[in-house]
Amino acid sequence: MTTKLFDLKGKIAIVTGGNGGIGLGIARGLADAGAGIAIVGRNQAKSDAAVADIKARGARAISVATDVSDKDAVSSMVERVARELGRIDILVNNAGINIRKPPHVLELAEWDSVIDTNLTSAFICSKAVHPAMKAAGGGKIINIGSMMSIFGASFAPAYAASKGGIVQFTRACASAWASDNIQANAILPGWIDTDLTKRARVEVDGLHDRVLARTPAARWGAIDDFAGIAVFLGSSASDFVTGTAIPVDGGYSIMG
Repeated sequence: MTTKLFDLKGKIAIVTGGNGGIGLGIARGLADAGAGIAIVGRNQAKSDAAVADIKARGARAISVATDVSDKDAVSSMVERVARELGRIDILVNNAGINIRKPPHVLELAEWDSVIDTNLTSAFICSKAVHPAMKAAGGGKIINIGSMMSIFGASFAPAYAASKGGIVQFTRACASAWASDNIQANAILPGWIDTDLTKRARVEVDGLHDRVLARTPAARWGAIDDFAGIAVFLGSSASDFVTGTAIPVDGGYSIMG
């Protein structure tokens, strides 16, 4: 029974930004649990490599080059996934960027770019998959927030605003779509070793040491640390869990 709760055989997951970092870790976890995967991203070469990675694990996978902040592009992507993979059961809204500048230096175009990629895309993608999930009798939406969903940072005004918005958007979807048997939850990653945070360690002086000092687990996270939480939130094991925001941070957020 326990194994069956976490079984994703026959399920199909869309993972935006699934061609690297946390998104790839999530895609791998879902694939290992039996799901077919649609990798959605703008970098076709990276997406093709991610698809090869997923297929090597024995799962079905396709890549769909998409600008997830473009409504028409997302509609086409969802139609293609449903056509080629047969259904849509899980959506992971993971696509994200950051521009590290204080508020008084950040330009409006830079603000718009971060908000559109991180937050507006989650709205567009979630709205686009809702009809398919409702028709199938249910679904799972997993939105990727951040420690910046909880804390402020002088160098991340747009990013923090977008990730705070992700949590509230998650709660709105959870409330609106509960009657459709669609659960929506957020994951709040701590400091994870990815290309994005490698740049942060260069751009933010002393960041590496401060993260280690505050994290009880005494390490940076790895992308594979997200496989388990993704399977839980994507499977029937979480059917009575909705509207939550779950830190995956090695204890960073509970340190005083």
